[in-house]
Amino acid sequence: MLFFKINWTIKLPAALLLGLTFSLWQPLLKAAEAPTIIAAPVQDNPKIVSALQTTVVAGGCFWGMQGVFEHVRGVHKVVAGYAGGDKDSANYKTVSTGITGHAEAVQITYDPAEVSYGELLHIFFSVAHDPTQLNRQGPDSGTQYRSDIFYTDNTQKNIAQTYIAQLNKSKVFPRDIATRVDSFKSFYAAEDYHQNFLIHNPNYPYIVFNDLPKIENLKRIFPKNYNAQPVMLSTVQLRS
Repeated sequence: MLFFKINWTIKLPAALLLGLTFSLWQPLLKAAEAPTIIAAPVQDNPKIVSALQTTVVAGGCFWGMQGVFEHVRGVHKVVAGYAGGDKDSANYKTVSTGITGHAEAVQITYDPAEVSYGELLHIFFSVAHDPTQLNRQGPDSGTQYRSDIFYTDNTQKNIAQTYIAQLNKSKVFPRDIATRVDSFKSFYAAEDYHQNFLIHNPNYPYIVFNDLPKIENLKRIFPKNYNAQPVMLSTVQLRS
């Protein structure tokens, strides 16, 4: 069985019908690999009362990335979208060609008094995706599925780079980290039907096999960071 993303030139209702057809298999499916348990970053921001902050990260299909971070305590909003390319080609059909420079990414808005930047990266590297895969993630391949951290200031840059060096030195992963650390330039929200996709389609086969196990791993490995009630993105928030 191959659980890959359907090309969205197929109308969404037809794709969802296919997902429902496979829903009976859900109890039989599990993540192909267990998450790698890693140490927290040695360098991090202190938790302080401050204005909400944002960060943009990419790690494969944005459905799962959005689903994971919507369950993180202290996160106020997660938008699925495209980072690393220009506005004119920031749409799913074009980005899926792999030649636009974009990565499927999520923009995370969080309260730095409740969750630190380092804690978000700890979750990103351990349960949200496999950071050792180069230009792919699971069944999806192409530069649009790369692992990438888009920093917005030098503090984020230093924390991300130091953490990657820490993880590589520890040899906790079987391969070196493939995650890029790039300066943030722009982020474009994905089409409405991609937003909250995991929450709206829990029986969709791609979600069942590739992404729901990530939520369970988040709950199991990061119980203090886990929020059982996901922070769903509203249409109003998307347009603001």
